[in-house]
Formats: sequence, structure tokens, C-alpha cells
Amino acid sequence: MATKHADILEISRQNALFHNGDRSTVITTKAADTAVRQLMGGSPHLVRSLVQMDAPDHPKYRALTQAWFMPANIKGLEDRIRGIARRAVDKMAATGGVCDFVREVALGYPLHVIMEILGVPEEDEPRMLTLTQELFGAADPELGRKSGQLEQRDMSKMLSEGVIADFYAYFARLSADRRANPKDDVASVIANSQIDGQPISELEAMSYYMIVATAGHDTTSSSTAGAIWGLAQNPGELAKVKADPSLIPGLVDESIRWITPVKTFMRTATEDTQFAGRQLAKGDWMMLCYASGNRDEEVFDDPAAFKVERKPNKHLAFGYGAHVCLGQHLAKMEMRILWEELLPRLDSVELAGEPKQSLATFVNGPKTLPIRFAMH
Repeated sequence: MATKHADILEISRQNALFHNGDRSTVITTKAADTAVRQLMGGSPHLVRSLVQMDAPDHPKYRALTQAWFMPANIKGLEDRIRGIARRAVDKMAATGGVCDFVREVALGYPLHVIMEILGVPEEDEPRMLTLTQELFGAADPELGRKSGQLEQRDMSKMLSEGVIADFYAYFARLSADRRANPKDDVASVIANSQIDGQPISELEAMSYYMIVATAGHDTTSSSTAGAIWGLAQNPGELAKVKADPSLIPGLVDESIRWITPVKTFMRTATEDTQFAGRQLAKGDWMMLCYASGNRDEEVFDDPAAFKVERKPNKHLAFGYGAHVCLGQHLAKMEMRILWEELLPRLDSVELAGEPKQSLATFVNGPKTLPIRFAMH
């Protein structure tokens, strides 16, 4: 288990020594792992996205869409995203001063942005939101597909036959449409992609859609909610960023660090090695604990505090190295635009009840965030 900032960085740098794909990339039980391998012909993964790949496949598949998510390209999306942000702010204002910020703003805003980029019609967005919550919130009795606490051994069966199957069915239809009628969207890129002169497999295409659709909004919604949570608890920080909008990028980074939506990823040692004073054997499974690394006292002064002026802010929430988050520039841009639209109108905000976080060891964040606010 790597809990120190420096150790997480070092493991993330050494992609040949610490693989993503050899074993499950998320913590699981032996029973669930066995069930997945039986279902997937020996593979430990229900999906095969960038997250589950190592070189030489990983850089080839990453390159398919990387240009789409680079700052030079997404800059052209700014006006469209700003329009979406203004509608989200107007929706918040229309609640009359009390709302659940997660439900009213944080879930819908980044979902709308990523679905527009992916090419999913607006009328299908509620379906995508439900599937994402069921996928990442599978262990949460309120968000998972079944009511009540799930046993781990049931999870792989539920995901393979339920949520993931539904994702596949949806994106198979979208993919067929984009092969017949390509558009200027990410779905068309994926549907018509080739690696080494051959079309990518259906499993890999469906997995690619899933990682863009899910990672593209769930983590951003958590960080967006985290920002309001932090500002509601720290009115002095709200006053600072309202008085000086140049602090908005700092607010964005601090909310991402403070919430750290991706809590853990697993890596597998590819050979016997020494690391951080411990002997590791080939095949050993290691957990990278990003939330811990982002509160490392050796790197962050007063790490539990929410500080919009924190500099430097070398958080690990987007990962590091070859697997650094493909959508990090988009996430930061859409959060920046939202705060540029909301903060000038927001006079005050405070908690109006107890926030609740989703129950998950992989990806989690606020699932309810009741606030009381004044806007003009």
C-alpha cells in the first residue's frame, strides 16, 4: 500500500515495473476476481480501457483521442461550455436559495459537457448518469442497482450482466451510427479507429466509450461539489476568490486535491524488486492511495485545510506519468468556467444540512450536499 506522495509518484513513473493490466486495477476479492476471469476467458477485467492497458497497447490507444482533449483543441469548446455553465447557474438561482448542490448543479453540468463532446444526445443524458452512478456506486446502497448492501461476490455478476451490459448495448448502437454517419465528435473517432491497420475490437471500443463517458463526468462532478463544500465551510476563502477572480484556477486545483475523487488504483509488480525499504515479489499487488498522498504533511502545509491560495499544489488526483488523466485539461476548464459564471452572482453560501459521501473504495465523492445561499 503506497500512502506517501513520493511513493505514489515513483510507482506511477515506473510503468514497466508496475503494470496496470496484469491484475484487477481496482481492489476486489478473490471470489469476485475468479468470477470475472471465468466470465472474461482468463482476463481479470470486465472492460479493457486505457486504465487496464500497459505498453505497447496503452500509448497506441491513448493516441486515438489524445488530440481531442489537449488544451489547443478544447479551447474551441469554451463558448459552448460557457453556455452550459450559465444554464446551470440559472437553474441553481431558480431553486430560491436552498438546494442540494449535487443534484441541482454538480451532476448535470459536467455530464452535459462530456456527453456533448462524446456525441450522446441530450435526451439520453439521464440514462448515462444512472449507469455511471450504478457503476461507481455499486457498493453504495443508495446508488447501486440493488437496494441494500451488496456482497462483493455479487458485484461482478451484477456489473457484467447489468450495468456494463447496458453500457455496451447503448454504445454499440451509437458506434454503428457513427460508422455509417461520422460526425465531429469523440464517438466518431472511437467508432472508426484503427490500431496497426486493423479496426479496434468491440470490447475495446465499448470500453473506450465507457471510460470517456464515466470518467468524464463523475470525477468532475465530485470536485465541483467539493469546491462548494469547501467554500461553504470557509467563508473567508469564498471572500478571497470573489474579490480576486485570478484565484479561480487555485480554487479548482484545491477542490480536486481536497476531494480526490479517484481514491485508489492497483498496480502489479512485474519482477522482484525493492521499493520504499520493502521487498516486493513479482505479481505482488499494490494499492496507490491518492487521497492519502494528497494529504501528505511532507508535501502539503496544513493538508486538511481548504485553501484557494495553496501554492504549489502538487496534488496527485489526476495520476502521474503515462496514465495521467486524459481529460484533466477539460475538467479544469469546465470547472473554471462554472466558477467564472457562478461566483460573481454568489453572495454567500453555507451548509444547510449534513453532506454525505458515496460509499466506494475506487471513485467517490459527495452524493448529497444541502446548501443555503444568496445570489443576485
